[in-house]
Amino acid sequence: MNMDQMEYRIRDRIKEFLDEDIGYGDITSSTLIPEEQTAKGTLYFKEPGITSGLVEAAIVFEILGCQVTVHSKDGETVKEKQVLLSVNGHARALLMGERLALNIVGRMAGIATQTTKVVNSVKEKNHKTRVAATRKTLPGMREFDKRAVVHGGGDPHRFGLDDCVLIKDNHLELVPSVTEAIKRARDGISFTKMVEIEVRSLEDAEEAAREGADIIMLDNIAAPEIKEWLGELDKKGLREGFIYEASGGITFENAANYAAAGVDIISMGALTHSVRSLDVKFEIEMVK
Repeated sequence: MNMDQMEYRIRDRIKEFLDEDIGYGDITSSTLIPEEQTAKGTLYFKEPGITSGLVEAAIVFEILGCQVTVHSKDGETVKEKQVLLSVNGHARALLMGERLALNIVGRMAGIATQTTKVVNSVKEKNHKTRVAATRKTLPGMREFDKRAVVHGGGDPHRFGLDDCVLIKDNHLELVPSVTEAIKRARDGISFTKMVEIEVRSLEDAEEAAREGADIIMLDNIAAPEIKEWLGELDKKGLREGFIYEASGGITFENAANYAAAGVDIISMGALTHSVRSLDVKFEIEMVK
């Protein structure tokens, strides 16, 4: 799925979010604010960070009939209190969209900001290693979370079960061997799809490589051990031509160690399931 396809799906998702929040109407604003009252609002970070979610925030207010100006692109480094979004329209509309816009931008910018930090620490150790997300995303927020990772300089990894074959430990509990699992996968999918398999021993990694897996995930293996494995695989001619991915037990603090071990990909669920939202503010003022 590319970014344009995601934007189409995101618009529909935002409509659902607005329906959830507004319900049968904003009874506070409708009782306090005259229908004809207009206002303007500005959105900014209360701390430095990486922008993400500005397109989505703009969509929120556009759906509510407001005029929106975006002052920064997603993926940029910005200072605190730097105006990122300006909104003009009916005051009630601004108030109805405020919380949803803040929730989306805060979460996405938090993911993007943390992803950038991890990417930078990884690149210091190995400029070839890429940092990727996982499917450990909040239900209903996958497109948003994945976009945020990309804005932070990371890779989205697969968006869903239909993206590529990823043979995990529970699959292998139900299939006789690594070899048989790869064979069944190759026989059952198009040549356009990649096959990835999760392994937990050097022997299984060798078997996966010899059977032609495209990506070999080294799951829950310590960084020093991974370095040794890659050395052994290289000696046997099983390093080049394959993508080796480290996953499991990787944190913001130790990710760089896996890059130093020589893996091609580091996939981290923590990018999306353990992130702190960025502090974002939306200020509204009356237009006379």
